[in-house]
Amino acid sequence: MADIPKIPKLKSLQNSPESTKKIAKPVLMGVIAILLAAFGLEASNNDWDLGKLLSGSSPADAKVMRDIDGNVVNAGGPSEDVNRLDGDNDGLACETLPKTATK
Repeated sequence: MADIPKIPKLKSLQNSPESTKKIAKPVLMGVIAILLAAFGLEASNNDWDLGKLLSGSSPADAKVMRDIDGNVVNAGGPSEDVNRLDGDNDGLACETLPKTATK
C-alpha cells in the first residue's frame, strides 16, 4: 500500500502571534458577513442591481424582480425589452411562437 501523505493541521488562531490575529480576525469576520448576506439573499429570493445601487439609486429602485422559478422579470414593459422578445412593442413577448397546452 502506498504511503498516503498526511494533511497538515492548520495552526489555531488562538496560538498565533498578535500581528496575525489583528489581520486574520477582521478578514474572517468580513468573509462571514459576506456569506451570511449571500445566504440571506438566496433564502429570501431577493437580488439587487449593484450598478444602480452604486450610481445612487434607492434599494427599492435597484431591486431585481424574479418569478417563482428564479428567472429575472423585466417589469418595465416594452421599453425595458433588453432581450428583444417583443418585436412589435405591443407588450407581448414571443407572440409568434405556437401556443402549447398546459398540463
